Amino acid sequence: MLTRNQTRAGPILLRRAWARQLPQRAIYAQRPRLYSKTPRLPQEVFHSQLDNPSVAAILSSLKTSPPTPQTLTEKIVQRYSLGLPKDKTVKAGDYVTLSPHHCMTHDNSWPVALKFMSIGATQIHDKKQIVMTLDHDVQNKSEANLKKYRQIEEFAKKQGVDFYPAGRGIGHQIMVEEGYAWPGTMAVASDSHSNMYGGVGCLGTAVVRTDAASIWATGRTWWQIPPIAKVTFNGILPEGVTGKDVIVALCGLFSKDEVLNHAIEFTGSEETMRSLRVDDRLTIANMTTEWGALTGLFPIDSVLQGWLRYKATETAMYRDAELTDSTTHERFTHARLDELFASPMASDKGAKYAKYLHLDLSTLSPYVSGPNSVKVATPLTELAFQDIKVNKAYLVSCTNSRASDLAAAAKVFKDAAEKNEGKIPRIADGVEFYIAAASLPEQLAAEEAGDWQALLDAGAQPLPAGCGPCIGLGTGLLEPGEVGISASNRNFKGRMGSTDAKAYLASPEVVAASALSGKISGPGAYIQPEGWQGVVLGEGDGIREEDRMITADEALEKVISQLDNIVSDAESDLFGAPVTESVNPDSMIDVLPGFPEKVTGEIVFCDADNISTDGIYPGKLTYQDDVSVDDMARACMRNFDPSFSSIAKEGDILVAGFNFGCGSSREQAATAILAKKIPLVVAGSFGNIFSRNSINNALMGVEVPKLVQRLRECFSAPAKQPTEAQQSITEPAQNWESLDSPPPAPQMVPAAEKLMTRRTGWTFEWDVRRSRVQIQEGEGGATWSQKVGELPPNVQEIIARGGLEKWVKGEIEKGS
Repeated sequence: MLTRNQTRAGPILLRRAWARQLPQRAIYAQRPRLYSKTPRLPQEVFHSQLDNPSVAAILSSLKTSPPTPQTLTEKIVQRYSLGLPKDKTVKAGDYVTLSPHHCMTHDNSWPVALKFMSIGATQIHDKKQIVMTLDHDVQNKSEANLKKYRQIEEFAKKQGVDFYPAGRGIGHQIMVEEGYAWPGTMAVASDSHSNMYGGVGCLGTAVVRTDAASIWATGRTWWQIPPIAKVTFNGILPEGVTGKDVIVALCGLFSKDEVLNHAIEFTGSEETMRSLRVDDRLTIANMTTEWGALTGLFPIDSVLQGWLRYKATETAMYRDAELTDSTTHERFTHARLDELFASPMASDKGAKYAKYLHLDLSTLSPYVSGPNSVKVATPLTELAFQDIKVNKAYLVSCTNSRASDLAAAAKVFKDAAEKNEGKIPRIADGVEFYIAAASLPEQLAAEEAGDWQALLDAGAQPLPAGCGPCIGLGTGLLEPGEVGISASNRNFKGRMGSTDAKAYLASPEVVAASALSGKISGPGAYIQPEGWQGVVLGEGDGIREEDRMITADEALEKVISQLDNIVSDAESDLFGAPVTESVNPDSMIDVLPGFPEKVTGEIVFCDADNISTDGIYPGKLTYQDDVSVDDMARACMRNFDPSFSSIAKEGDILVAGFNFGCGSSREQAATAILAKKIPLVVAGSFGNIFSRNSINNALMGVEVPKLVQRLRECFSAPAKQPTEAQQSITEPAQNWESLDSPPPAPQMVPAAEKLMTRRTGWTFEWDVRRSRVQIQEGEGGATWSQKVGELPPNVQEIIARGGLEKWVKGEIEKGS
């Protein structure tokens, strides 16, 4: 068995070896029909064949009932769902009991451990399922932090789970390079950048602390499969354009919440996908979080197979016990890869997606995000002319600090050395340049290639492998008035230091070139093609109709779909009202003991979209453990409207706008509403993390967009866009301790509406058994009802028991 020290050239040689405006397609909502139809079935054989008994028998034996087509996301969830009814095919919108392949926690492992022990758990259910890393605050040498780190390490060793100490690397990178994030599996982590696992075909998503404690204790938690968006890449990524440019452009060019709370599947032709290396895919998947998505999944294809084969070969040849105590060589094996690629998982033909978007990679150029928003993306060529001075540059984080990223940055200085008599030039005066590898193995690879030393020779200041400045911790934070450019994933105000600083995001090459020149600039590798007319993107798959080749079945399906939409539109025009439901309106579900069959109350309306968890419960109280229930009730919605406490009453139904509960993951956003004795929250839509926390803490929620629309029609003036002052989003203090969530969008309130909170006089009734809500629009007003989503038994059980912690405690007691 060789080690890295026995031959320095080996792993590096291996690493380097793998080294028109288009028509938009309309997306129609499927509505129930007023009539039924019997589809015509194509005749597959001649009648004479059917008349022949022997031939007919053979044909009959070949006929099977086709399964419901599934997306790759749905297939993976199906594999890791427990207790499904026989022949159940999961689909977007379903609630499932989930047992993920792996669950990672980082510095928040100790708070999770406290929850774990508080519910009476003593042994982790499946020690092979759990991974613990220390990565967030690794520069903090205070006794309090060191004590927490000791507690986590001792707990991990006592439980016998895989543990990676401070300085070993960022948890997400460890999950990928150590083979925990495996293609075709599902892995979760108590951090929002779990999406990164999708870069290697592993469905990765974030969970909150209570979920992690549940998985530790029982091996499972719950999940609702989100709507799934298909993003098709066309063309070939040009030289000088990187995966970072792709995701920065997606965040900035699709900036209207197109994929908010969606699962994303990336696809494209084999030629297109071969232009996206695995490291590019990891970067793109990582920042789908900033794009608003819950997952970002790439296909299990030949590019991934090449990367995995390299990993399996390297792992077999080089094993350094100082890097890890885990059994990496058992996860990366060629035999396991043979099994994986003998029948790789892929989306079924005919699988349905909620949205279809496309981007032509060949039309992209280097992009820069900011300042202070991922929704602002500008071509580098435009910013370069603005002479934007840079004070600090960062090549850090799980997004872009792998060996390939360090090599790309070092190349900027090595190329400049050729014009400087072979001497590596120094970074510009007044610029501080910080580098931290995503993991220790990635740093060692960069050292072996000479890239790490080239960056140090240029004046870069090394930091330990960890999160550091990316989340505003440790050395090198932005000071008031400074401008920073970073290869990390988030740049909202205050994220990397002072709220009075400006932060931009870019590729490692652009970060390095900016540090060298002292202003935002690039290395000059990209050359704009002649006749370039802008980035080509939009809805649909981006394939021109004249270039499309489809089968007869696909053509027939397309015609039928078009006819369906024509008839639906005609029905709407003729009858002037939404089509009535064709399903049985009196269909009922079982309601478990302890769960209310009906919930009724007067509507209290908080008329705003994007009410953040900080608006629901003040950040300054989040980390105080001695806040009483009465004080929580008084603090409920205080940051949104100080008068809420005096207006809302026990038993009211709180109704808010869209994306309610976005922002950080504080569980008190749900428990404060319960403290106010409000049993139910209704919104146009919910932030995903708030939805999880609500169910985990036994707060019920229902999405009824029509109700929000009706309330606004009756009580509100049209909404206006937020002012410049409103658009400044600040990271709440100590937010890094919780799930590392994206910032809330600018809060939008009606222009002429003075009442932030209003008692409406309307009543709301939710009939749980019939999955139907009924609204009485005030005394003597109209009454209407609407079907809503069914509440599945597993979610009912969690809420009926008083939340996920109590549910887990009950499961433990049942098993003892």
